[in-house]
Amino acid sequence: MADRFPRGRVAIRGLATYGLGECPGHTPIEMAARAIRLALADAGLGVAAIDGLFVCLADDLFAGLSLAQYLGLHPRFTDNNRTGGASFFSHLATACLMLEAGYLDCAVIAYGSNQRSGGGKLSTPARPDSWDALAAPPYPLAYYALAAARHAHQYGTTRAQLAEVAVAARGWAMGNPEAFARTPLAIADCLAARMVATPLCVRDCCLVTDGAAALVLTRMAEARDGPALPVPVLGVAAATWYNSLSQAEDITTTAAAESGARAMAMAGVSPAQIDVLQLYDAFTINTILFLEDLGFCAKGEGGAFVEGGRIGPGGSLPVNTNGGGLSCCHPGMYGLFTMVEAARQIRGSAATPVPGARIALAHGNGGTLSAQATALFGHPDTV
Repeated sequence: MADRFPRGRVAIRGLATYGLGECPGHTPIEMAARAIRLALADAGLGVAAIDGLFVCLADDLFAGLSLAQYLGLHPRFTDNNRTGGASFFSHLATACLMLEAGYLDCAVIAYGSNQRSGGGKLSTPARPDSWDALAAPPYPLAYYALAAARHAHQYGTTRAQLAEVAVAARGWAMGNPEAFARTPLAIADCLAARMVATPLCVRDCCLVTDGAAALVLTRMAEARDGPALPVPVLGVAAATWYNSLSQAEDITTTAAAESGARAMAMAGVSPAQIDVLQLYDAFTINTILFLEDLGFCAKGEGGAFVEGGRIGPGGSLPVNTNGGGLSCCHPGMYGLFTMVEAARQIRGSAATPVPGARIALAHGNGGTLSAQATALFGHPDTV
C-alpha cells in the first residue's frame, strides 16, 4: 500500500528550545511548558489556540494529561506515543494527518528533561529485554558498541572514522551559543579518550544535558499568516523492525532504510536534493549507519564518506548543524531537537545557517537502533 500524506499542507508555524545544557530548579513539565509558550509566541498564537497536544516525558507515563492540566487546556486530542527518540516523528505524522482532516486546528509537539541537573546521568524507563538482561549489558551503550564493532569487522570502519563524526559535530557546536560542548576537539583527542565499550570511547557517546523543545503546527494556509516563515512538512515516515538489537537480522542495517525511502517518496525528493541533515547521533556509529541507510552513500562506505570533514562546517554535506546530541544537547530523547534545527535551517535562523537551504531532513532513533523515523521539511517555495 502506498503512503498517502498531505505534502506541504501542514507547516511548522512556531518553534523554540529552552534550557539547553543545564537548567537547575526546573522539572521536565515546567521546561516543556516554557518551550511551548516560547514557540507560541514565535507563532503569534496564545495557549488557548492549542487543541492537539503531543508530548513524551521520560518521568511521566501520563504526560499528555499532566501537561494539559499544567497549561490549563482541554485539548481535543492528546498523544503520548513512546518510541524513544523517534516518538516525536510519530507525533508529527499523526498531527499532520489530523490537521489536514480538520480534526485539529493547532497542534503542539513538546518535550522537556532535566536529566543533567536532576540526576546527572542518563535516565530512561527502558531496559534490556529479559533474555538480554542475563548478560547484564550496560544499556543502551553495549548495543551501539556491538553495532559499531560489527560494522568495523564487516566493512573496515575505523575509530578515526568514528572520530570524524564527533569532530564534525563539535565544529558546528562551536558556532552555536546554545550548544553545551564548544571547546575544540580533534581526532587525536578522540583516539586518546577513555574507552567505555569497545570500540566506542567517551567522545563517541552523546552528552547528558537538560533541555526542552516545542513545535507549533497548523495548516499551511493559516501558517502563512504568522509572524515567521512557515516551514511546510513534506513527508514523514516511521519504521520499527524490533525492540532489542539481538533480534535484528543485520545489525549494520537499520529501519532508517525503510523510513527514509518512504519519507522521501512522500516529499518527492532524492538524497541529492537535500541540503542539510539533522541525524539522531546518540553515538558516532549512528551517523554513519544513517548516512548509509538513508541513501547518502552505499552500505559499508559511511566511514570513508565522513572523512576529511565532509559533514562538518565547510564540508559538502552539512550534518547536525547545531552540534547534535554529541555536542549541542542530549536530554534523554533528542528527536524533537533535530526537527527544530531542520526548521531553523529552512528559516535561515539557525546559529550557523546553511546558505540557500531549501530542503532539510531530520531523522529520529529510538531504543537500541530499534525505532527509526524520518521527516522532510521545505521552504514554502518548494510546495
